[in-house]
Amino acid sequence: MADHQEASVTLPSDPASVSAARRYVADVLSEWGLPEDAGQADSVRLIVSELATNAVQHTFGRSPVFTVDMRLERDELLRIGVTDSHPRWPRRLPAAVQQDNGRGMVIIRWLTAEAGGRLSVSPTADGGKTVWIVLPWTAAAAPAPAERTC
Repeated sequence: MADHQEASVTLPSDPASVSAARRYVADVLSEWGLPEDAGQADSVRLIVSELATNAVQHTFGRSPVFTVDMRLERDELLRIGVTDSHPRWPRRLPAAVQQDNGRGMVIIRWLTAEAGGRLSVSPTADGGKTVWIVLPWTAAAAPAPAERTC
């Protein structure tokens, strides 16, 4: 098997794209050998939902699209990044605001840490950012195409 497998999808910054991103990730995980009912699959779908929601809600129309990149490295590490073109990096909102929203990054950090992974943010060449999660891979990958792009 190849050292890595990749998949990527770019979607409009629209609320309907959140569920499309989640479905896309679920399909790719399944192709790579992670059963849909696996705990890690549930966590990854929730993380992607939260990241996609952030890319839609917190870019204030300044990012017309967002991209979900997935990479499985040597059946050991799963990397998922959500990229948008808005320059503001994620941050925790004040406690008063968190009552109604603002918990997305807390959820992402908690799920990532619980799975033994890590979260990072990196700038993009166009002034935006990518929020990355890296998780240990818990399933033996099934043979799949080396790359998938939509």
